Amino acid sequence: MKNKTLKRTYDLAKPHKKTILIVSLLSLLIAGIEIVRPYLMEIVIDQYLTKGLIKQGAFTITTIGILYLLLVILSNVIDFIATTTTNMMGEEIIYSFRNRLFRYSQNANIPFHDKTSAGKLFVRITNDIEDISTLFKEIIATFLKDVLMIIAIMGVMIYISIHMSMLAFIVIPFIILFSYTLTSILNKIYDKAKVIRTNLNTFLAESIYGAKIIKIFNIQNEKQKELEDYTKTYRDTRGKEGIIQALLPGLMTILENGAIAFVIWACIHHWFGIDLEVGFIYVFTTYINKLFEPITRTVENIEVVQEAFVSINKVYDILDEKQYIEDFSSGKKLEKIQGKIEFKHVWFSYDNKTWILQDVSFTIEPGQSVAFVGKTGSGKTTITNLINRFYEIQKGEILIDGINIKEINLRTLRSHIGSILQDPFIFAKSIKDNIRLNQNLEDEAVRQAIHLASADEFINSLPDNMEEVAKERGNSYSAGQKQLIAFARVFAHNSDIFILDEATANIDTYTESLIQKSIERISANKTSIFIAHRLSTIINVDKIIVLYNGKIIEQGNHNELVKTQGYYSKLYNSYYESLG
Repeated sequence: MKNKTLKRTYDLAKPHKKTILIVSLLSLLIAGIEIVRPYLMEIVIDQYLTKGLIKQGAFTITTIGILYLLLVILSNVIDFIATTTTNMMGEEIIYSFRNRLFRYSQNANIPFHDKTSAGKLFVRITNDIEDISTLFKEIIATFLKDVLMIIAIMGVMIYISIHMSMLAFIVIPFIILFSYTLTSILNKIYDKAKVIRTNLNTFLAESIYGAKIIKIFNIQNEKQKELEDYTKTYRDTRGKEGIIQALLPGLMTILENGAIAFVIWACIHHWFGIDLEVGFIYVFTTYINKLFEPITRTVENIEVVQEAFVSINKVYDILDEKQYIEDFSSGKKLEKIQGKIEFKHVWFSYDNKTWILQDVSFTIEPGQSVAFVGKTGSGKTTITNLINRFYEIQKGEILIDGINIKEINLRTLRSHIGSILQDPFIFAKSIKDNIRLNQNLEDEAVRQAIHLASADEFINSLPDNMEEVAKERGNSYSAGQKQLIAFARVFAHNSDIFILDEATANIDTYTESLIQKSIERISANKTSIFIAHRLSTIINVDKIIVLYNGKIIEQGNHNELVKTQGYYSKLYNSYYESLG
């Protein structure tokens, strides 16, 4: 697992190897300067102050002081350049990674979105990416500098006195032991915290989107209790993390001062023949301080690194699922289609266990209008999903103009199909943008689409007409008004096949009459498929296909089916009796 995490991290950083090399070289310069500075102080102490001198040869204490100040300035300038460069690299990595994850979510098939909650995806694209961002923007720069600093300082300490170095290095095994133990514990805590945070964000997203239902059923208190349970679990988990993190600075301070005390004690008692001048003792204890600064910083960054590693794995666990990616590059690209649709012995199941469609066969001729009727769960909407190839069938064939839809380019296929759902999604953009959907359509074409959709009166009544910006999810409009916008979309994009999925189920009579005009305009020259609960809206279609438990039990026009006194006839009679 660790190797996989490191490889994934390397893959993210790989395109920026040159930048990392430059930062490494700059960090090496900083490490060199940090080593030289205490050495200059040692010279001042042992060569000047202890001898009562101000000048030796061409060098004075003032000269050394100016050199020391210049090194401090140079070190900070180099550190600024290294840090800025690393931040820019980190931003570029996160920019690419976030776009990559969003692109995956957009190119993933419907089964992926069925099993992956919007809250989970939101956490991955926002929170997890931000955790990874911290790793590359803050940790990488300091980590390179700290590692080089540790190596350089240890090398100089050994050069000065191998015996004193060995005494100082005695604490390092304890640092490694503590770090390894705490890292193992923290890793488990971070994994658990990530899961809880994802569940919490999913709950919050659902609660916000479902605010109206929560109010209707007066379950605010229950939802508040549910939130408190999530936040309490998250708080307790992060609390354990905080306790462990609080131990680190104290432990590191104890070890650092223990090492300094040990070295001073050795000098006082002349262990191993150690008899160093005051300046050397100063520089050595300074190097111990400087050695522990990067070590302490590295240990304290364990939290950030572990969180970033967990986030990297969470994101890659999604990106590595290649089976969910739809192929938009291959397949036949059809400029125009006639609109003939054939289902040949189609079997389909969402979970590979329960058959939703069983041996379904039918033909819809070009320009024909067909309605699917049946009780809830009979497979009506599933058929429209399969025509759009949102799911792959287990058996049989689906053909458009005699071509298996698996051989047609997905983008081409869907561009020829205009679907209107029962609750159309409206983006928080202008009416015009909701109709164009990022396509290069002139304003006049949009106005023409609005007219064909009988939406003129509604849209012209808005303060900014078609420039009016909708609220989130179109909450500023009624169900019927959203349907009119959806119809304008279909007219604007001029699809060859039209699918209407129970779009008139929840609208008023006046809006229904406007929509009915739009339906008549579309179905006059396009292959049209209707799914409707209001049987009055499908009386005039060319063919009605009746489904029952995933099987076709009747086919024919309205008059033919009523005469048979079969299932459709019973549905139709029951429908009109309910109106009476």
